[in-house]
Amino acid sequence: MTAHPAPAPAMTLPSRRRLPAVLAVGVSAALVVSWFGAADPTTWLLETVWVMVGLPLAILLRHRFPLSGLLCGLLAAHALVLIVGGHYTYAEVPAGDWVRDWLGWDRNPYDRFGHLVQGFVPAVLVRELLLRTSPLRGSRWLAPLTVCACLAFSAVFEMLEWLAAVTGGQAADAFLGTQGDVWDTQWDMFCALIGAVCALLLLSRVHDRSLICLSRERSSNSAPSQRR
Repeated sequence: MTAHPAPAPAMTLPSRRRLPAVLAVGVSAALVVSWFGAADPTTWLLETVWVMVGLPLAILLRHRFPLSGLLCGLLAAHALVLIVGGHYTYAEVPAGDWVRDWLGWDRNPYDRFGHLVQGFVPAVLVRELLLRTSPLRGSRWLAPLTVCACLAFSAVFEMLEWLAAVTGGQAADAFLGTQGDVWDTQWDMFCALIGAVCALLLLSRVHDRSLICLSRERSSNSAPSQRR
């Protein structure tokens, strides 16, 4: 009886190692393209500055503190959400207009989606940082503290929007994207809360497996140097 070889894994080790670089190149290209024809250059800068800061930081720390594959993918997706919002302004994103017209809503929902992602992706980022740098692994406080951190970040972002409104006046309207909703700030933070909770409920086990893969990669990288 002939033995059949075991099926190859969905993503080989070299492929996982290349993933961050591929995502970084894709996000960088999208950022450059989004600058051309941006609806409001000031809004584009305010919305994409997080990408301009976060991407180089992740690259600089890639050897000292590499991120899991899951987190890299989520951060890239979040960057694209910010880039699209910066290019069109959140209230004018065409995909949001289609959803608004299709569902008969009064406002473009892309801003709400952006704040949902603002809670969803940072929840995985905070969870990874806490698992790798604190004694909270296996603690019942891990999830509550992760959600609290995401809410704190959302609140800081809303204060930055308030600062932009105070200093920029009507010029900051496109950045605020309130679309006439007096409860926009509260809705934004609520969406971030829902996003953070959903991320923990849906991705915690997937995230744990991704962290295990990262640990194995780092072990395989350090083994040759130890032998030398």
